[in-house]
Amino acid sequence: MNILKYVPILDTLKNYDKKDFRFDLIAALTVAVVALPQTMAYAMIAGVHPAYGLYAGIVLTILASSFGSSHQLATGPTNAISLLIAAYMAAYVGQDNFFGNLFLLTFLVGAIQFAMGVFRLGSLVNYVSHAVIVGFTAGAGIIIAMGQLNNLLGVKLPSGHLSSIDKVVACFQSLDQMNYVAFGIGLFTIAVILISKKINKNIPGALLGVILSVVLVMTMGLEKYGIKVVGEIPQAIPPLSMPNFSPTAVADLGAGALVIAIIGLVEAVSISKAIASKTLQKIDPNQEFIGQGIANMGGSFFSSIAGSGSFTRSAITFQNGGKTRLAGVLVGFIILLVLIFFAPYARYIPNASLAGVIMIVAYSMIDKKALVKVLKTNRNDAIVLLITMFTTIFAPELEQAIYAGVAISLILYLKDSGVASVKTLAPVRANDGRFVEQAINGQNPSISIFQLEGNLYFGSSADLERKLSDGYSDSKVFMIRFKGISVIDITALEVIEAFINRAHGDNKKVILSGVTPKILKMLDKMHIVEHIGKENIFMEDDEVFATSGKALDEASSFVRKVSYSNQEGYVHT
Repeated sequence: MNILKYVPILDTLKNYDKKDFRFDLIAALTVAVVALPQTMAYAMIAGVHPAYGLYAGIVLTILASSFGSSHQLATGPTNAISLLIAAYMAAYVGQDNFFGNLFLLTFLVGAIQFAMGVFRLGSLVNYVSHAVIVGFTAGAGIIIAMGQLNNLLGVKLPSGHLSSIDKVVACFQSLDQMNYVAFGIGLFTIAVILISKKINKNIPGALLGVILSVVLVMTMGLEKYGIKVVGEIPQAIPPLSMPNFSPTAVADLGAGALVIAIIGLVEAVSISKAIASKTLQKIDPNQEFIGQGIANMGGSFFSSIAGSGSFTRSAITFQNGGKTRLAGVLVGFIILLVLIFFAPYARYIPNASLAGVIMIVAYSMIDKKALVKVLKTNRNDAIVLLITMFTTIFAPELEQAIYAGVAISLILYLKDSGVASVKTLAPVRANDGRFVEQAINGQNPSISIFQLEGNLYFGSSADLERKLSDGYSDSKVFMIRFKGISVIDITALEVIEAFINRAHGDNKKVILSGVTPKILKMLDKMHIVEHIGKENIFMEDDEVFATSGKALDEASSFVRKVSYSNQEGYVHT
């Protein structure tokens, strides 16, 4: 058993090139600077203290980098996952078992991801289309912004669970109670981020905005104006925690964990593949599943919220020269060191400042280019995107948006795949003696060819039957060409068998060409081979058009015989 295959970090360390360390360290330092405010902000989105985002930024980052497939993927709290956590944990807010259930959710997400990796189900993420992800992410960005409006305005919301729309309504109803100091701090943070980005994209605007806000709070004593601050971080080192493994809690959170696990895997694998297209690294989706699963399962015992791959932090790792997975491991340890030495100052971070960071994050989640591209390129994808986005915003449960998007995608796919691709052609002999095939346009040729293509299954059988019936003519020979077929099932074969019976009833000949061994086996089991005769079945040849040529020669020979018989019968009469 090769342990290096299952613990990729060991293989990295064994074959590590010391020249790469400088690049990995620079990338790690840059990512850590961005991760510090991000992880705290995402914890707020999840509805918990910012410290739990920092803990996840340490534990999940180290574990996922150690066991995952990608060299540059940065794992930790993300906006979409945090929003889902908030939705599923809303029912437990204020209860004694809140944190036990929160860490159980993290564990279940990891367990599902790990199991999917072990059972090599990496291809399942392909069923969540790009349009679903773009729509969900855009809707999530809007929801996140709506959910942080009260922190930005310094408005206190009514107690109890409120939907995002309810929060916005409550904020506007309470505008007379708005805290202008908090609002000013939030706008100041947004301005710092935007100006930093305009000056130089490498300036960590979010971190700079948060640090300057802390300086303002400490030097000007802004707490006396009623602005809310993060408060004490319970412990610098991620404390041990125990998920609530009660059967009831597992049953209640299982469905939510499945949704978070799938969305997390889609994020992680899509980001990994996007970066791998530039680094030329071969990504193993199943190993990435395992890495994400171990990270979340491990994080559940160290007070961490669930996380996934972050596009922002992963892109920074790549752009700043990160060469190996060691860069991700270093990020976790750098955040840990910062937390140990600077935790006392974190208590002064204003919630309005983090809300400002989140507003920028929410806006950046709406991928304008991808939205325009999907809406303009394909009608079906546009429908899926819009339904997913609006369901994300207005549905009472977030997972309903994913279910709706995937369901609509499949329905539209089945609708399109219900069309059978059938070309009706007629062979014409060219000057050099070869057969040339042309579309039938009002002629009544002696030989008609039905060229079948694509997937023929029960969903397209009705359309196949209609097209074969429409193409039925006075031709003496019908050739059905199978060479373009990828998949065919028994329902489609029964339609073809009914066509053969009709032709034989009218004393016409049917020839099957381009038949693969797999299709021949199915034809034999349905007794079509016996019914039509082996001499009228032509197998697929390696040489292009060879099987069609043989079948056309046989068809032409039959036509000549029929014509001769008809003439002879006419003379005798």
